[in-house]
Amino acid sequence: MAADGQRIRVLLVEDHDVFRQALELLLGMQDNIEVVGTVSEGSAAVEACQTLHPDVCVMDFRLPGLDGVDATAAVLATCPKVAVVGLTASASPREVEAFTAAGAVAILRKDQELDEIVATIVKAAASMSGRG
Repeated sequence: MAADGQRIRVLLVEDHDVFRQALELLLGMQDNIEVVGTVSEGSAAVEACQTLHPDVCVMDFRLPGLDGVDATAAVLATCPKVAVVGLTASASPREVEAFTAAGAVAILRKDQELDEIVATIVKAAASMSGRG
């Protein structure tokens, strides 16, 4: 749960339709998580964040147009209270370093178990609860 006892509001930014829909379905089944929106392009992430006010933004690394790293920086520039969790297929050292430098609080691999993904989202939301 978020700091106020409400469900953690999550925005998914993922260009692979089937993966995005599956992750949305699985996260939506969690008692403590509400998927408030999904977008398939990094350039749409900033507007979605401003409109939907998520607690956590799960951001894919490889996105059309604005990539996940640049989209992370853009989201945090306009929505500093959101926790960005990077999402990548490979989690190469270069990808992890780029996401971290852009401000992501955690990095997930797409092949991680659902309980690990949920735990990372919960931890990310908790890490941001003290920011104002």
